[in-house]
Amino acid sequence: MGGAADHDVSRDPHPGPLSIEVQLWEEGEVMITIDGSQGEGGGQILRTALALSMITGKPLAIENIRAKRAKPGLMRQHLTCVTAAQTISGAKVTGAELGSKAVTFAPGRTKGGSYTFAIGTAGATTLVFQTVLPALLSADAPSSVMLSGGTHNPHAPTFDYLHRVFRPLLARMGASVTMELSKPGFYPAGGGVWQAAITPSQLAPLKLEEAGPRLSQRIRADVANLPYGVAEREVATAATLLNWPPECGEARTVLAEGHGNVVSVEIAYEHVTEMFTGFGERKLTAEAVAANVVEEARAYLAAGVPVGPHLADQLLLPMALAGGGSFVTMALTEHARTNMAVIARFLSVGFATQALEGGRWRVSVN
Repeated sequence: MGGAADHDVSRDPHPGPLSIEVQLWEEGEVMITIDGSQGEGGGQILRTALALSMITGKPLAIENIRAKRAKPGLMRQHLTCVTAAQTISGAKVTGAELGSKAVTFAPGRTKGGSYTFAIGTAGATTLVFQTVLPALLSADAPSSVMLSGGTHNPHAPTFDYLHRVFRPLLARMGASVTMELSKPGFYPAGGGVWQAAITPSQLAPLKLEEAGPRLSQRIRADVANLPYGVAEREVATAATLLNWPPECGEARTVLAEGHGNVVSVEIAYEHVTEMFTGFGERKLTAEAVAANVVEEARAYLAAGVPVGPHLADQLLLPMALAGGGSFVTMALTEHARTNMAVIARFLSVGFATQALEGGRWRVSVN
């Protein structure tokens, strides 16, 4: 299909929603300074900047961290991202404390090894992992990582999403990563535990512009310390709304600390698997939880694209590190555009975005 518009982030005189300037580090090194209040203004700016600082060796100063969030500054999860990055790279760090709105980070050499990162709350362990993973893929030796905290959190990819959606695409790019869940952790109790093994790998470009034939579809609802009937109702509701046969659904009781409920709709194609997730809330019925997940899945199915909006954001960094590739997705979020701007300032790559017919977008790495 023909494109309606092209936009190259790297060639803009104002390259995106993030204002970045170059200053001098106190030891004479070039430091990249980022205002974390601009663009999307959340924790993704910090995580991407930390990952790229380790990979490139460029010192980083970030201020106004998470300025657009209800509780700005470093929460426990974000602090764990900083300390985990410091641990694997031997970085010199200032500002690494709860509530801090500014951090400096001067990395050393990233080393493989055996690491344990405990958030201490129900904060998202998956986001901590995504912070250190790119650097560990370029480390000097294999690594094993154990993480504890939240594994199934709103506003973060779940363990299942990383394992079934993100990891297979990394494998196609040449990355050797294995993951195993020992115990799920839900908000607010946390207590989840999982492990990953990473072998240093060179990433290759990924082209993901067609999903291919549909291979399978699945609905899963898990409950922890809640009535099993909640999961059964969620599965039944989602199957009815999607017009999928009952055998596509699975309700489970899982062992976890505290209460928890997660519902996922998974659609597997030849070239990609996508997953849409919702969480039980005190004021929502089981039927409403399932309906919310189905609404997101339907939007993806109607768009006719291989890559959903959350996956689009997560593919940007590995594709940039590979130095090429492209994918077709739905309308780009502010989250994704902010991520592009951060990446383009650390790496000698640019992102071209092209509007296609039907509200689809093609994103490619130059």
